[in-house]
Amino acid sequence: MSTEPTVAPSCADCSAVFRKKGTTSCWSADPTAAPPRPGNCPTTHHADVVESALERYAPGGPDERLARTAAEVEGLCYEQQPGGDVHARWTRVEDTVALAKRMGWRRVGIATCIGLLDETARLAAVLEAQGLEPVSVCCKVGSVDKSRLGIADELKVRPGTFEPLCNPVAQARILNRAGTDMNVIMGLCVGHDMLFTRHADAPTTTLVAKDRVTGHNPAAALYGSTFYYRRLARQPIRGADPSDRRRQPGGR
Repeated sequence: MSTEPTVAPSCADCSAVFRKKGTTSCWSADPTAAPPRPGNCPTTHHADVVESALERYAPGGPDERLARTAAEVEGLCYEQQPGGDVHARWTRVEDTVALAKRMGWRRVGIATCIGLLDETARLAAVLEAQGLEPVSVCCKVGSVDKSRLGIADELKVRPGTFEPLCNPVAQARILNRAGTDMNVIMGLCVGHDMLFTRHADAPTTTLVAKDRVTGHNPAAALYGSTFYYRRLARQPIRGADPSDRRRQPGGR
């Protein structure tokens, strides 16, 4: 057994190369001319994992069909242009529908945040129009107050009021009981999405990643991290540390 320490990968280090050359060691039209691998490249230090993963995609492997179908959908969502260029032609909604259809899945579970019920209704209409069967469950199912979890009143969104807790385990189990072929997450909170995925029987994808500030576009904070959101790299996030119970700049 090897006693060499595991080298932690950091593919983020290749971002500068990609910005400069539009290619990396693992993504190059001509592999012989690809940039050199960085010292912590997982292709080098975790080659055994890469190879063992391929076994699951091989004919008869447990992940063969989904892996192949996902790769097919990835290719279909682009359109060839004159000169060899390509451009994307499908939205994430279209990708999701295409994957379901090509996998032969019909019943689609929707685990939705209560704040996205309108979006969920719109998604359900699209799925029905595409011949699929949507089944949706809201995060507040059961209407159980957060105090049941021992949440301090001061940590509620609106202290002093009845405030139902999010119940992703119940969402998952209800969709399991409904016999969904696949599930779609619609804006579940960070952590709640993890619990839902852990307890869901059907394969689960995310359509909407919740971001209350950016209109559910989490990448906006990254795009603005050197200007509008540069505080993210300069100061602790207020209230993130368990010892910091402040909610407002002046404390509370």
